[in-house]
Amino acid sequence: MRYKIYINIILLVAASVVTKGQGADSLSYKFSLKAAIDYALTHQTTVLNAIVDEEIARNTVRQTVGIGLPQVSTSYSFQDFLKLPTTLLPGEFSNPPSSTPIPVKFGTKYNSTAGIELNQLLFDGSYIVGLQASKTYKELSVRNSKRTKIETVVAVTKAYYGALVKGEQLVLIDANLAQLTKSLNDTEAMFKNGFVEKIDVDRLQVLKNNLETDRENVIRLLQMNVDMLKFQMGMPVQASLSLTDKISDVKAEPVPVMGTDTTAYKGRIEYSLLETQKKLNELDLKRQKSLFLPTLKGFASASKNFQSDEFTKHFDQSFPTSVIGLTLSWNLINGGQRIYQVRNAKLAVKKSENDLLNSKNSIANEISSSQKVYLNSLRSVENQQRNLTLSQEILRVTRIKYGQGVGSSLEVTNAETAVEEAQNKYITALYDLLISKVNLEKASGRINY
Repeated sequence: MRYKIYINIILLVAASVVTKGQGADSLSYKFSLKAAIDYALTHQTTVLNAIVDEEIARNTVRQTVGIGLPQVSTSYSFQDFLKLPTTLLPGEFSNPPSSTPIPVKFGTKYNSTAGIELNQLLFDGSYIVGLQASKTYKELSVRNSKRTKIETVVAVTKAYYGALVKGEQLVLIDANLAQLTKSLNDTEAMFKNGFVEKIDVDRLQVLKNNLETDRENVIRLLQMNVDMLKFQMGMPVQASLSLTDKISDVKAEPVPVMGTDTTAYKGRIEYSLLETQKKLNELDLKRQKSLFLPTLKGFASASKNFQSDEFTKHFDQSFPTSVIGLTLSWNLINGGQRIYQVRNAKLAVKKSENDLLNSKNSIANEISSSQKVYLNSLRSVENQQRNLTLSQEILRVTRIKYGQGVGSSLEVTNAETAVEEAQNKYITALYDLLISKVNLEKASGRINY
């Protein structure tokens, strides 16, 4: 009985291990675009590392503050003189005086000292500037984290749209394939009854085979797009993910086109990062100037010295010492190094100003280009959608004519090919529209997290 219980326990443990090992495969998600973005902001490695960098920056600020706080240290030393040091005293000190130096040993065999020391920075110009710079460094890490989140949102959105477009392409192919299969079946029936030739059936069969191959390729591409989306989200690739948004809902979202806005650059995180970098360069210039000032430190120390010739009585007698004082240091001349350091710091500030000016122009150009690309993509989708509708109508009429014996099978084949080409062009235009939509929102600074 006990043996059977042990066997059951082992089987349960093994089953739990297998279940854990298959955990990633059994995960199943249904996400809208917003849910996918929210998931990425809490699971994507780059975002998590950016959050860690923020914490590192906060710790760096505290570390810098600690430089100006009291510094306390303790020490203890022990010495065992195997041979005491010998000092030569002038012979004149002997009785009677002699011209020969007299060797004398000073000290005790055992010596030890225990002490405590306090140091306090009272004034240091570079430290004051360093405090300001550390806070700016923290601000820089926060903005870097925000940029990482924005880039993650953009990547996830594009991957989500890519998967939606492939899903839409699959829907169009399935609809076309269903109609083509019906036409093929009708044509085969007509061939059996002697109303059409074998070549008419073969032409439609070739189209059907090609469309089935295209369908298989789109299915694989759709899975690749979903896998890319999972990767951008930080989701295990083995997990199952289905998308709940519809392509029609995405297209229906209004995307305002901005007019001439000379202040649009202020909404871009890239410009904010350059502003923070300029602030850091200005603080560095201030720090270089502060090096011309003296540094003042205060200190206090207390110690006890223990001496004896017998180890067992070493701590019986002590000789205390205490001292307080100030240390003023001032580097007056260093070969002109500080002067050139200040000049280089000024030049770094000038470069930051140039970068900000260039960034303004670059952002304005990016917004203008994104607007034009978006409007062109919007018109292209509208045109391709009309072309697709027209090609489908032509195919419908051609099939009716062919069924009534008025048209030819070649006309039907050409119409089927035209529909497939129109579908591909529509899908390409639709993808370009969605990507240009994301690029316009990013360029305009409307993606903020």
